[in-house]
Amino acid sequence: MYQYLNEFFFGVFPYIAGSVFILGSLVRFDKSQYTWRTGSSQMLSNDRKFLIGNNLFHIGVIALFFGHLFGLLTPTAVYTSLGMSTGAKQLIAIIAGGIFGLICLAGIAILAHRRTTDPRVRRTGSRMDMFILYLLFAQLLTGLLTIPVSTGHLDGEVMLQITAWAQSLVTFRPDAASHILDIHWIYKLHMFLGMIMFLIFPFTRLVHIWSVPLGYAFRAYQIVRRRPVV
Repeated sequence: MYQYLNEFFFGVFPYIAGSVFILGSLVRFDKSQYTWRTGSSQMLSNDRKFLIGNNLFHIGVIALFFGHLFGLLTPTAVYTSLGMSTGAKQLIAIIAGGIFGLICLAGIAILAHRRTTDPRVRRTGSRMDMFILYLLFAQLLTGLLTIPVSTGHLDGEVMLQITAWAQSLVTFRPDAASHILDIHWIYKLHMFLGMIMFLIFPFTRLVHIWSVPLGYAFRAYQIVRRRPVV
């Protein structure tokens, strides 16, 4: 039974979550473009607490996203050819993940406290907004809890298993779930919560990520002149 459950949650469910993530985002953009926004509450309570929490959250989550992306999908031959061992890569992941995980967790805690204690922000929010905050909090917490487990095996073997799982998924190999059959449950919980995030993504304000203004940093300067007094 355990093997069948492992196959479903880590061999089949990732494709379900990924399909909903992509198709759901396309459908929402096509059918409900007026809901395609951040839903920012900054104007309701533009205090220092919001700015700190917002900055900490975005710095942490962006670093963690790209760290996971390159860490999981970079072939082992690439970093070993540069002289880096799997143990060294795991140690870097532990240190960097711990630092940015704590930064992001602090940001989430500040934003969640503000959303639950500020009356104006609470009234304009939705249940999905709070669910996303708590899901992100759980995702970060389980990720941080993998660190003490990882320090018990610094040879990088488990990291190789998880990497093989992720790379097997993106290359559509049928044996993806078998790579992580015997890893610690905290890793699996962290991975499952991540897939839940992809599953509900199209139904939340997180869709604004697709519209990141990459051209903003390279835009031409605006010339602003003071209107002459007549």
